[in-house]
Amino acid sequence: MWYGSFREQVVNLHNEAERSELSEFLKRQGLLLEADIEYTIALLDGRKIAAVGSLSERVMKCIAVDGEYKNMGLASGIVTNLINEAYARGKTHLFIYTKPENKCIFTELGFYTIAEVPEKSVLMENRSDGIKRYIDEIVNESRTKGDSGAIIVNCNPFTLGHKYLIEYAASQCRYLHVFVLWEEKSCFPAEIRYRLVKEGVRHLSNVILHSGKDYIISNATFPSYFIKTYEQWVETYARLDIEIFAKYIAPALDIRKRFAGEEPYCRVTAVYNEVMQEILPAHGIDVQILPRVGINGKPISASIVRALIRSGTIEKVSGLVPESTYRFLLSSEAEDIIRHIRETDQRH
Repeated sequence: MWYGSFREQVVNLHNEAERSELSEFLKRQGLLLEADIEYTIALLDGRKIAAVGSLSERVMKCIAVDGEYKNMGLASGIVTNLINEAYARGKTHLFIYTKPENKCIFTELGFYTIAEVPEKSVLMENRSDGIKRYIDEIVNESRTKGDSGAIIVNCNPFTLGHKYLIEYAASQCRYLHVFVLWEEKSCFPAEIRYRLVKEGVRHLSNVILHSGKDYIISNATFPSYFIKTYEQWVETYARLDIEIFAKYIAPALDIRKRFAGEEPYCRVTAVYNEVMQEILPAHGIDVQILPRVGINGKPISASIVRALIRSGTIEKVSGLVPESTYRFLLSSEAEDIIRHIRETDQRH
């Protein structure tokens, strides 16, 4: 397809030369090429790249127009192509993280702002009622009113540490809402993680389980291509996610307490906890950071469980996870997951 003198070309991301050219173009625009992109379209002026844009699942990213071609409507052409490609892949609910100064561009293209970190990042979606639908869903799941607390977990997999945190939190409020991250960047699929949490907290009558879906942001999916430093990326991710929680989720469920485990090893989670303690009290939400439960002086963590699986000593996991999790790990259903953990160095 042509836009005047411009030609569309799908970038072959498996071709080293094309990928390198794309990366260099993005660098000139002050952006980085992210590893998880699945599809990239470029607008070419002859052989020169004028504009590009990429897809990763349902997130549009790495959209850039060379300065020489600004104000020529190329961003519109890129976004239109990405939308058409996403729809062809069966993905109709789309998101974009971008710089706040680009918000007007994407608003004109049919995107709606969900949350914003001033001067850093804005999250937008192509449905005017997307976040409302999610809020309606979790409210319908709850059907409760009154003093509530919340925990957000990944549980990759569900451990005794998670169980302790949820049990304590449940004892401190009338209802406890537990949100399970729903991205598929973890060794254990979202459906499995959700099920293991559900089985592990079945004895707690005041716990209400939710899938985080698109509105609980994971650090594994938050893009960094337009953020210059790692420290800025961590803080921006935390502020954007907490803004969504404070603006939409907490008021809808009357959440007045937020619980989390302390994080001695992961800098991302540690910064997230710090930002949470800074922001949420201003919204009337008390934040409690609990020490991690441990065995023999060492904190229990899902990463340790995965490390034991990777080393082939799965029998040592039994003291770190609830019976329901261990039973799953020994089942035939877990065979592919265990094989994947042993064959890769995947962090999450």
